[in-house]
Amino acid sequence: MSKSVELIMTFILSLCVQQLHAQDSSRYTLGIDEMFRLANENSKSIRTFNTGIEQAKDGIKVAKSNQLPSIDVGLSVSYLGNAYIMDRDFSNGVKGEMPHYGNSFSIEASQVIYAGGAISSGIAIAELQEKITELERANNQEDIRFLLIGYYLELYKLNNQAIVYKKNIEQTQKLVHDIQAKQKEGTALQNDITRYELQLKNLELALTKVTNNQSIINHQLITVLGLAKGTVIVPNTTILQKEYNLSSENDWQQMASSSLPTLQQSAISVDISKQQEKIEKSNKLPHIALIAANHLDGPITFEIPVINKNLNYWYIGVGVKYNIASLYKTNNKYRQAQLATRRAQEELSLAREKAENEVQADYIYYQESFTELDTQVKSLELARQNYEVINNRYLNDLALITDMLDASNSKLSAELQVVNARINILFNYYKLKKATGNL
Repeated sequence: MSKSVELIMTFILSLCVQQLHAQDSSRYTLGIDEMFRLANENSKSIRTFNTGIEQAKDGIKVAKSNQLPSIDVGLSVSYLGNAYIMDRDFSNGVKGEMPHYGNSFSIEASQVIYAGGAISSGIAIAELQEKITELERANNQEDIRFLLIGYYLELYKLNNQAIVYKKNIEQTQKLVHDIQAKQKEGTALQNDITRYELQLKNLELALTKVTNNQSIINHQLITVLGLAKGTVIVPNTTILQKEYNLSSENDWQQMASSSLPTLQQSAISVDISKQQEKIEKSNKLPHIALIAANHLDGPITFEIPVINKNLNYWYIGVGVKYNIASLYKTNNKYRQAQLATRRAQEELSLAREKAENEVQADYIYYQESFTELDTQVKSLELARQNYEVINNRYLNDLALITDMLDASNSKLSAELQVVNARINILFNYYKLKKATGNL
């Protein structure tokens, strides 16, 4: 072989190695905790709620600014026309000369010292709104995590299904080859070959569907997690070795009562309605403020003849403001606020009832998944025993290859069902944590 050919072969080999390395590097073995961390950092949905929290914090600052004094400054320059003086019957008019340049400067300050609790209630509502926004983010985070758990575990199942289908395809191909050999010997019919070739095509189609579903779910995962396109997520197989929390249903119910974001949101909504009641009630009370002002005006037009000078004066005092219309307008609004509070309390009671039912149902499904696993483990044990028997008979020419294929398929299917049962335990565990607000 010439050196040029050797160089070309070496170059091609290096490209193949690089391609294989690139393919391997795109595979990402991902654990659940790492998946949650990436979601917190990269999920667009979670980022929108972070912005909402910042907005709520500014809302508190706006509400607190009502405690600060108000200061108004006014400045105006004007042109004054000449006056015209006449009798009451509009006769004997006389023109009066006026200074044509006018100016006005004023500064007024006021500080509310009593508003019937409206300002403090407004601040309390803003602070409660911030808590609700934080709980909305926590609830959204729980939803995102549970969605990812569903994708993650489904991808795990699909990977196992792909292994089973590939094994079945391999065995069916071997069976078709053996039957073709027997046909040549005259001990098998073409119909037998056609039947297993059809089975092979069905298995290949099923594998294609599984592969497509793997691709779809993988793309959804990397999109939410902000991973690079082309990344292939490989579930961490050690998750099936996780120690499960077997607490009583009452323990889970208590966790839901103290941690579930939707329940906390409903409770805060009751507090907001109560603060709104105080605001409506404050409208029936007088508002008291300290006031101070300084004015500089010119010319002095309330004198005749007009004095072409500036007049400066100031004052301080206490102002009382009372809306008499509140005597007949506020009662209905206050009643409306009371009804809103009652409705919020009823919604809180309904939310607690709904949460209790969900936790109870999810706890039962969680317990049921352990029973399912025990059943599938027993089925696998029987399938393995059957496989060993059929295999021994096949080796001694006492069983057909179709019997061997059926026994092997049953064992593979049982192994798949055991893994799926373990995955179902994990899914129901995280579903129960979602129902209690601890995901």
